[in-house]
Amino acid sequence: MRIRDVVILIRPEHWVKNLFIFLPAFFAARLAEPALLANALLGFTAFCLMASAVYVLNDLVDAPQDRNHPDKCKRPIASGAISRVEAMFILAGLLGASFLLPLFFRPEMLIFSLLYFLINVAYSLSLKHLAIIDVSLIGLGFLLRVLAGGAVTGVAVSHWLMVLTFVLALILGLAKRRGEYVVAMGENNFRKALEGYNLPFLDMSMVVCSTVAIVAYLMYCFSPEVTQRIGSDKIFYTSFFVVAGVLRYLQLTLVFGKTESPTRALLRDGFLQIILLAWIGSFAWLLYGKKWLLQLGLLDWISF
Repeated sequence: MRIRDVVILIRPEHWVKNLFIFLPAFFAARLAEPALLANALLGFTAFCLMASAVYVLNDLVDAPQDRNHPDKCKRPIASGAISRVEAMFILAGLLGASFLLPLFFRPEMLIFSLLYFLINVAYSLSLKHLAIIDVSLIGLGFLLRVLAGGAVTGVAVSHWLMVLTFVLALILGLAKRRGEYVVAMGENNFRKALEGYNLPFLDMSMVVCSTVAIVAYLMYCFSPEVTQRIGSDKIFYTSFFVVAGVLRYLQLTLVFGKTESPTRALLRDGFLQIILLAWIGSFAWLLYGKKWLLQLGLLDWISF
């Protein structure tokens, strides 16, 4: 067993999904508080360990099928680079660390970590074979990340954030299924979950979810509670980046067919990265700009 194979098995590149844990504090304009940020970082670490445990479990269950897949056959367990016994020891270590870490700062996070693990156990063993339920559980997994972020920081999660998180995760899940469906068409090897989908349904579902996500974000931007908390009515400007980002992701999926792995698409597409950074930067300025200017004594020079 090589270190490289262990790294491939636990998939650290997918830890970017756990950044959703920071969203409640970010949107509440409290991420700059040192104690709260420290808790969010610890929660992020714990959830990364949990997510890696889930990937190991999923690979253990899927190894027989993965050996017949053109790409997944190269995974450490499917290829034999890591034995099942070794993988089970890695799984136990990751689970133990992910459950123990929250005990030292926010024990209530254990509820969401446990729910996330149990849902993924059910997903890996049977529910991933049921069309629509499979992508819904992916969305629920992202929602649990956000709720865990609220628990670990003590920040209430708004209903807008919950809706947006779930719908955006559905888009990612549908894009992943579409990529898998296209590959399965070429190989003429449809697994059970894909039998409940076809390209027109997947394309239409992505468009519907994208529309819901954009409308929900616009309603969030114009919500009185949001504009009052932020102290600015200019939050709607950030919606331009959201619309552009959604359209770009649809283009990658429907035109270029590059989203069998949504995380890989995000990490490799420069255009999408620029849009994401622009959205984060503009939102951060609206949330934290006044505090920064006040600290620098420049607030009187700039009007919001």
